[in-house]
Amino acid sequence: MDETRRPTLISSVQRALRLMEAVASHPNGAPAKQLSREAGLPLATTYHLLRTLAHEGYALRMTDGAWVLGDRVHSLQGQARAQQLLTRIRPALVALRDELGVASYFGMHVDDEIRIVDIADGPRAPRVDLWVGFDEAAHATAIGKCMLGQLDEERRRDYLARHPLVDLTPHTITEPRRLMRLLSAQADLSLDHEEYALGTGCAAVPVTDATGTVVGALAISCRSTKLPKVEARAHRMQATAARIQRTLSLTL
Repeated sequence: MDETRRPTLISSVQRALRLMEAVASHPNGAPAKQLSREAGLPLATTYHLLRTLAHEGYALRMTDGAWVLGDRVHSLQGQARAQQLLTRIRPALVALRDELGVASYFGMHVDDEIRIVDIADGPRAPRVDLWVGFDEAAHATAIGKCMLGQLDEERRRDYLARHPLVDLTPHTITEPRRLMRLLSAQADLSLDHEEYALGTGCAAVPVTDATGTVVGALAISCRSTKLPKVEARAHRMQATAARIQRTLSLTL
């Protein structure tokens, strides 16, 4: 393929995007004639594009005739923030995966639940088989225990009251008092010794924001026999957590 060739561009898409930029530049809306001038489009083309955008939910005509952005645009904005977060986090996860030869994970508290935001794995570093969702098995995973340990006692008890301590393997902690003691005593490194899946071990460290407030956790999974070597290199996980913290300060 000749990389010097100019890409094929769809002019109608370009016109629609210019028109949406014009609409977005007016917080209180603007009439079609004004948008036509600002976007450099014929008035008839402007009307056709606005009607199409309105049909798809990307534009809305107010009762006074002014045009504003539609609800679909606001939905895209929310999704774009999530993707922006991924673009900042994934390089750090991939680097840790390649350095330690393990699958790496990043999780956050979202609406009082524990969610996995992104995973970096590969043929030589497969992810753990997610046969039970992480949000339902926080008590059995290193990343879950790391994030539960970040909560105060009241929020922790509330979370555990809403999420039964399901028995996943013979090593899973299912006694609430024992789990609470463990969460209160755990240091910066949380571990899962085959508690979520037999043959798999995990480790996790907290990720803080610029003020020192914990906002999530960085974790790895590997064969259980490899976990002691990973523990010995916990400082590399902590260095990656610090890298993620710096990127989050630019995103959140």
